[in-house]
Amino acid sequence: MRTNETASELFLRLCRDDEVVEIEAKSLRGGSSTHSIMETVCSMSNEPGLGGGYILLGVAQNENEEGVPYVLEDIDDPDKAQRDFSSQCASMFSIPVRPDLKLEKIHGKRILVAFIPEVPRAQKPVCFKNEPLPGGAWRRIGSSDQRCTEEDLAEFYHPEDGFDASIVNGAKFSEIDESAVRRYRTLREKVNPAAEELAMDDREMLMALGCINPENTDELTVAGVLLFGSAALQRRVLPDARVDYIRVPGTKWVETVDDTYRSVDMRGPLLTLLFRAVDAVLADLPREFALPEGSLQAQSVGLPVRVLREAIVNALMHRSYRVHQFTQIIRYDNRIEIRNAGHSLKPQDRFGQPGSNVRNPLLANVFHDTNLAETKGTGIRRMRNLMREAHLALPVFESDRTADTFTARLLLHHFLGPEDLAWLAQMPGGDWSDGQKTALIFVRETGAIDNTAFRQLSGLDTLRASIELRKLRNARLLKQRGKSTATYYVPGEAFPAKTLHGDGAAMQDNGAAMQDNGATMQDSEAAMQDSEATMQDSGKPRPACCPENTVECKAENRFQCAAFMELPEDLQTILRHLKRRATPGTLEDLICRICSVRRTSRAELVCFLGRNETYIREILKQLLSKRRLAHVIPEMPKHPRQAYRSTQD
Repeated sequence: MRTNETASELFLRLCRDDEVVEIEAKSLRGGSSTHSIMETVCSMSNEPGLGGGYILLGVAQNENEEGVPYVLEDIDDPDKAQRDFSSQCASMFSIPVRPDLKLEKIHGKRILVAFIPEVPRAQKPVCFKNEPLPGGAWRRIGSSDQRCTEEDLAEFYHPEDGFDASIVNGAKFSEIDESAVRRYRTLREKVNPAAEELAMDDREMLMALGCINPENTDELTVAGVLLFGSAALQRRVLPDARVDYIRVPGTKWVETVDDTYRSVDMRGPLLTLLFRAVDAVLADLPREFALPEGSLQAQSVGLPVRVLREAIVNALMHRSYRVHQFTQIIRYDNRIEIRNAGHSLKPQDRFGQPGSNVRNPLLANVFHDTNLAETKGTGIRRMRNLMREAHLALPVFESDRTADTFTARLLLHHFLGPEDLAWLAQMPGGDWSDGQKTALIFVRETGAIDNTAFRQLSGLDTLRASIELRKLRNARLLKQRGKSTATYYVPGEAFPAKTLHGDGAAMQDNGAAMQDNGATMQDSEAAMQDSEATMQDSGKPRPACCPENTVECKAENRFQCAAFMELPEDLQTILRHLKRRATPGTLEDLICRICSVRRTSRAELVCFLGRNETYIREILKQLLSKRRLAHVIPEMPKHPRQAYRSTQD
């Protein structure tokens, strides 16, 4: 977090990027809510890893459609504004919050810049005095302030030295996997034969690594169970510490229950599980070799093993093991996606720069000591260099604070080869930069791109990346979707749809989940309203009972649409007799049952249940957070053809 930015710099960033995770604009004119301002203070104080944020007081949204998105108000009484704000920060919360206030002028108008520091972990969560937990505390998610849940509180309360140092009840030293201990000794000896822990016995060595409770040497910590615990022990005490390798035919996630895919579920000590996971992926990749002129030895030109290993190590090492979610390695025809629970503690615009924020320090130290990973923040840069040397697309990394997930995408595609150059020759305009050519091929492979992904592929800054993407949009090669920080691009009218990989034009809307500066599409509900209002373009019509311009159903027709008739008769009967005063729990169970029978869109659920869309949307958010439902198109939660499936499928 940069704490020395001037008001002019912050205002320029605000107008360029809109409100982002670390900057918020607040009006001080009549009608502005003091509580709303304090919610932002609370959220910026609490958000783990954010480092604090700025509130620009005296800056309001421009209500006019033309011009800059924000306007300066000019504070009438700066002294009073500072006194009121600082006293509210000191008195409204469970602990006093001390902002850093600066009064500055922009174009002759006075605004108050308040830097809100992140409070120490031991003092979290900051909450409103008169509001009980968890709802009385707030978190900064993307560009919005959101009330905390019980799951959020666990993020604040974990021990100072990390969750992986926690003692696991029922995990005994006698249940360690001896092969994992031998693997550690072998790897460590290769790195440093004189390492002092190699002279210790197994129990002393695990204690030195933080894997055993020092007060009771028979008890294992989370790190001990993950690194050295047997598969049977992990299944009993950490059942979600599993890696799933999933082979999906085509280029999209399975959309119907009839689609077939192959899955290999792996469990065991991380020091052996890592190599099993790498071998499973490599065994499924095509082997490609090149014979350079004048050479007698062929060279592999496939995915570098070191890149794959680094990506999987990153997922295992930085995963949030508090979250009940398996690590997934998904192999599509044209890419590999590695997904783990736990957003990056390092800001996305600093990926590839030195410095690493570690979620599990004990795991990180073991991986570092065995030379399986580095902890200096250079892993992503090394992966990019290796992919560039192999003439492959650069890897793309996405950190989603809202969903609390991290995704690494490795495209199995050689950029700007002869086939690519022939394909690019079809494009109108012709004289495109290498970065723009890269963007076009990336869209061909994945179906969508945004500013963040383009910056990672091209190395351009935010402003230049936006300019180059707009040029492709103006040439009708790309089509812009979403708004503000949720903007992304899909193939446009001039994009040769017949050359799209997979199922052709259907991929135009099947983009990867795109974020910009930490503001996710989930946080920008309005950003996709234009897409949802034109669902006829996506190939998925609305229920027959819905009026033309709304997802609301006419009561007299909602049991007659074709989608409703696909449900089992007993479920149809329940829905026909559903009472208006049904509890949220009853509706949640019904939605899960419907989504276990068929992939169902939000519009269809509105139709089936006879409730308004806002109410159904909130229930769906709860079911997603409880992981009872999942998106059918997880790459893009705001996809206009999005539907939901039961996780019990």
